[in-house]
Formats: sequence, structure tokens, C-alpha cells
Amino acid sequence: MNRTQIIETKDLVGKEVNLFGWVNVRRDQGKIIFIDLRDRSGVVQMVFVPSNKELFGLAEKLRSEWVIRVKGLVKERPEKMINPNVPTGKIEIEPLELEILNEAETPPIALDTDGYEIGEESRMTYRYLDLRRQRLLKNFSKRHEMVLFIRNWLSGKGFLEVETPILTKSTPEGARDYVVPSRLYPGKFYALPQSPQQYKQLLMVAGIEKYFQIARCFRDEDTRGDRQPEFTQLDLEMSFVEREDVIDLNEKLLIDLVDSVCPEKKIQEIPFPRISYKEAMEKYNTDRPDMRKDKDDPDLLAFCWVVDFPFFEKTDNGWTFTHNPFSAPKPEHMDDLINQKNISEILTTQYDVVLNGWEIGGGSIRNHKPEALGAVFKVMGFDKKRIEENFGHMLRALKYGAPPHGGIAWGFDRLVSVLQNEPNIREAIAFPKTGDARDLMMGSPSELEPEQLKELHIKIDSNRQ
Repeated sequence: MNRTQIIETKDLVGKEVNLFGWVNVRRDQGKIIFIDLRDRSGVVQMVFVPSNKELFGLAEKLRSEWVIRVKGLVKERPEKMINPNVPTGKIEIEPLELEILNEAETPPIALDTDGYEIGEESRMTYRYLDLRRQRLLKNFSKRHEMVLFIRNWLSGKGFLEVETPILTKSTPEGARDYVVPSRLYPGKFYALPQSPQQYKQLLMVAGIEKYFQIARCFRDEDTRGDRQPEFTQLDLEMSFVEREDVIDLNEKLLIDLVDSVCPEKKIQEIPFPRISYKEAMEKYNTDRPDMRKDKDDPDLLAFCWVVDFPFFEKTDNGWTFTHNPFSAPKPEHMDDLINQKNISEILTTQYDVVLNGWEIGGGSIRNHKPEALGAVFKVMGFDKKRIEENFGHMLRALKYGAPPHGGIAWGFDRLVSVLQNEPNIREAIAFPKTGDARDLMMGSPSELEPEQLKELHIKIDSNRQ
């Protein structure tokens, strides 16, 4: 059964078409019934008249969100009935056949608005309905275009897309890990990756040289603003590079991505301006400065690079890293790192790319020699046993001819949301969690059956509040 996409009907005047979709709107005007039919590609108007009693009788039954098939004739609208606001506004469908494929209950949330006015709990509970609105369909169409462009662009530059494990090892990298109990090894746990950081570096040791991945990442963070417990990164790593090589490649990719996928957007300044962390904090009081000259222009994109971050920051118990422990210091600070001197003055090779006040990516050149990486852990106060338990695999790998390497990870959900002028990343994620990390649609997190807990050798402390 050949199907015609609704958007195609605008170019098929005088042709018969076979349309499938949802009843978007029904309007009764006198003895005529107007039905707007919707599929992913768009909306088209159909006109049912009483002279065809059988079809008209079926049309009288139709309600919003019913799923139907319509065979019909594409006709030009009378000039006074043209709707210039929709792509199919110059045509309408004269139905020849109507088949009801499925009825629908009245939706519990409005679907004919942009959805911003609806509470988060309602939208997330009925997300499969919420996703029907045209705004969200456009977001995911754009997201798909961006992923496809990035894959093709990086492939053309010699990058290989390599998948890395989801079940991995818990190591201290910043946020809390999500952990997965092992049934086969009682008392032991896997962790879900906060990022593919270690694996992508190990791929450089393996000789892949240019790697990327559209990677799923997981972080068990406290409820805080516009965060999600699982999210997507564009992750990439390159061998035999310096900071400028990675920055240059990513800047070109971002420029080409905007030009190709979002041509209506204007990049404020090319090349992207550079600003040190110190200058950003002094001038803007943030390391994510919004450098737009006109903040009322939704299509203006002000990219910038923030560089020269402090490597370490003081804590109550000593020192910790500001970004991740695998970064290399700037070359002129390597001796201080190795000799554990002037810790507060050591600057890292970290670079963040910022867009309109949002950090959309961050990376660094890595320590490719084991003594340099080991020095980082010593600054943080790790003893030899802990270093071996948490990072022995990395230190061993670097002993076998690890090339100089560096990379970056983009917050892909954030980038999509900014380019689509959305207020938060939930609008760019198909099935996001609520702000407090619940999935109201599926009902998770949820309790396990006693038998499952027994298999996993887990006991719940019922006294804990």
C-alpha cells in the first residue's frame, strides 16, 4: 500500500494520494466538516461534504488524535481560502476513501499548543503524547540532522566511530557513579560511565588515532538546575596533537554544522574569541560568559573559548582537580606538577567552548606519560594502593608507548537546545527525567522484587529514612 507523506501533497495537485496520520483538528462549518490530518511531515486540510453520505457519516465520528487512512484527490483551494502560514496552505484533499485505524481517548494534556504552559509532571507522565506536538518533532528532526552531519564530517576527516562499554568500573572522576550489582560476583559492582574518558584514551594507546562516538553518559548528581542523570555527548579524541589542533578542528566543525544545519543562525565572531579563565571571572564573574552583543537576537550565536584554567582547587582535605584528573598541565607547568610545587599556580591545558552563556563542550590535552598522571593523583593525596586500585590500568597502559593525545566532549543535548532556542535540555531529549531524576512515564526508580534482590545478594536497610 503506497503511502504519500502529507508534505508531498503540495506538489501533487490533480493527483490521488494515500494519506495516513492523526486527526489534528476537526471543524464543523454548517454542513461541511473540515479535518486537519497530521503526520510527521506536516498537516493538510480535508473537506467532507454531505453528498457522499457514507464518507460524511464516518467523518462525523472522527475526534482529535484518532488514527486514520484517507485516499483522496489533491485540489487547489479557492483563492480566498489559501492559508499562507502552512506549507500545504494552497491545497486541500477531497476524500475518496476513509478508514478508521484506531480510536483515541481524549488526551489528558493539550497537544495543539507549544506545551510550555503545561506542568513538567503532566508532560513527562504522558511524554509519548507530548512528543506529538510539532515543536518537539522539529527538535528531533534537527537533532537527527546534526548527528548525521557530524558523523559524515568527522568520517571525512579520518575519524573512526567506536563504541565503548556501558558497564565499566567505578573510579573517582567528579560526580557519583550509578552502580550495577553483579549477580555472578557477589558484593562487586559495575558502574555506568560518567563519560568514555578512560576508554577513549586507551583507544589512543591502541593506535586508533582519531576516535569519535555519540556517547551515552550517566552521573548520579544531586538535583540541580538543568541537569539530567543520563545525557549524550559528542566525544572525540586525537593522537599526535596539541591544544591548537583540537580547538581548530572543533571550531571548524561547529562553523560548518551551523552553516549547513542552521543556516538562519549568525555566528557573531569568527574565529571564535579566546578568553582566559582569570579574565572571564574578573570581567563576567563566570567561566561561561555570554558574549552576545545583542541578547534579544535569538539567531545570534556568540561562541568563545575559555582557556588557562587552574588545574587544582583547594578542598577541606587537600587538593582536587577542577575538570578531570587526566588533563595535562600547560608545558611550562609540567615540572611543578612532577615535583609537587606551586600547586595553586599550575594551569591546565583544559579548553571549554561556550555558546551564549552555556558551556557546550570541554576537553584538554592528556597526560600521556605515567609519571605525569601519577603525579596528579599524588597531589590529590591518593596513596599507592588507591592509585593502583582505581587507575592502575591507565598507568600500565601509558607505559606501552602512549602517543601524545587530546580531545573534547560536547554536551550534545545542550547544543541542540541552544540552536533550537529551547529553555532547557529536556526539550531536546526524547524521554527525559524530571528535575528530581524521576521517570514518571515508566515509574522509575522502582523497587525490585525480593527474589531479584536475593539473586543480587542485596539487602535493603528498612530502618534507613
